[in-house]
Amino acid sequence: MKLSVKEKISYGLGAVGKDMVYMLSASYILYYYQDILGVSAIAMGIILMAARVFDAFNDPIMGVVVAKTKTRFGKFRPWLLIGTVLNAVILYFMFAAPPALTGNGLIVYAAAAYILWGITYTMMDIPFWSMIPAFTEGGREREGLTTLARSCAGVGSAIVTIITMQCVYLLGKGNERAGFQWFALIIAVLFVVFTVITCMTIKEKSTVDVDSPSVGQMFKALLQNDQAMTVVITIVLINCSIYLTSNLVIYFFKYDFGGEAWYSSYTLFNTFGGAVQILSMMLFFPLLRKFLSTIKIFYVSFAMAVSGYIFLLVLAFTNMSSIFLLFIPGFFIFAANGMLTVLTTVFLANTVDYGELKNKRRDESVIFSMQTFVVKLASGVAVLIASVCLKLCNLSNDTSDAAVSAAGASVAGLRLTMTVIPIAGLLIAVFLFHKKYILTEEKVEEIAEKIRGKDF
Repeated sequence: MKLSVKEKISYGLGAVGKDMVYMLSASYILYYYQDILGVSAIAMGIILMAARVFDAFNDPIMGVVVAKTKTRFGKFRPWLLIGTVLNAVILYFMFAAPPALTGNGLIVYAAAAYILWGITYTMMDIPFWSMIPAFTEGGREREGLTTLARSCAGVGSAIVTIITMQCVYLLGKGNERAGFQWFALIIAVLFVVFTVITCMTIKEKSTVDVDSPSVGQMFKALLQNDQAMTVVITIVLINCSIYLTSNLVIYFFKYDFGGEAWYSSYTLFNTFGGAVQILSMMLFFPLLRKFLSTIKIFYVSFAMAVSGYIFLLVLAFTNMSSIFLLFIPGFFIFAANGMLTVLTTVFLANTVDYGELKNKRRDESVIFSMQTFVVKLASGVAVLIASVCLKLCNLSNDTSDAAVSAAGASVAGLRLTMTVIPIAGLLIAVFLFHKKYILTEEKVEEIAEKIRGKDF
């Protein structure tokens, strides 16, 4: 039975809420603790990276737990709801650090909050994406829902990217610390509401009977699925590149582009970028899909992203007289990121069928747990690199004057870090993908036919 419009909308709402929460954490956690609360940039980088290493063990284990779950509500929805509620609570406290905490106490608080946030995010993110193969048919329907969900997730990310700093100033009446606390509360409530709607509407339409494997068996299954590992590594490299830029762009506008109303320029740029990212998923990708295969669109997206970063690098050292000039590289980077986000999820979903054919077992929970892990790992690596950059560039964390201008060497280091390193990461990713990925559309359809006929 085909998915109804109601089911598609409700699943999309869940994606909106989920990525609103993720973007708030991924893009502003370093700024909140380092620039507003004064925690050492290196300390924050180490904390965030350590949390990601912990997730290397937590995420696959959660995949096993989901695979073993059997309830009358299915195996996905219970964890989706529990994880969402817990994550929303922790998100609020993560951006509501007690004013009395300073020094080492504040560092411990930040570490505990972020690790708990990562654990609870895993609890809901793995079942959310793992549900796709469980209530869709392969091929176009799965690709269509994946595109819709990723587009909605992009909307959630874009909303937070666009409105965060303006809302923080408005809610806190100029006090960024108070503003982030109120804003986090609003996002947390919306997150829970959207997920409840998803859980009440979406139901598993098919059940795959598999043995409950051990953690060791799961790792073995992942290592045997060479296509899943190829996509996973590609996702790490792409997200490291994008998240590095997203973590540093606020510092770029505050200390480099400058101006007393720097946050207005920052908001305008993000509004443009968010709109482009949404359009790329909902309009550009479907349009290109009529003429090109998913793999060809993948290469087009890489070319756009690299071109955008090169143009941004040139522009940063030659002419930053107008915010509108930054829209040119921003268009290519944001549009490419939107399409790459959709495509990597489509490719990962395809590896589930490939793994079933090759390994005689269907491990969607484990494969999608790797997606959760690698996205968070990429975020951790990006934040660590950004933290080192902020330390070496010696950018001030005095938020009393938004018009602070950093020394020439400092802003040069900032510009190079947020452009050259992402270019290198993207080039490595496209080289690896080209060499290793074999799941063309014809191959995916062939695999689906064999699975339907149990011809293996």
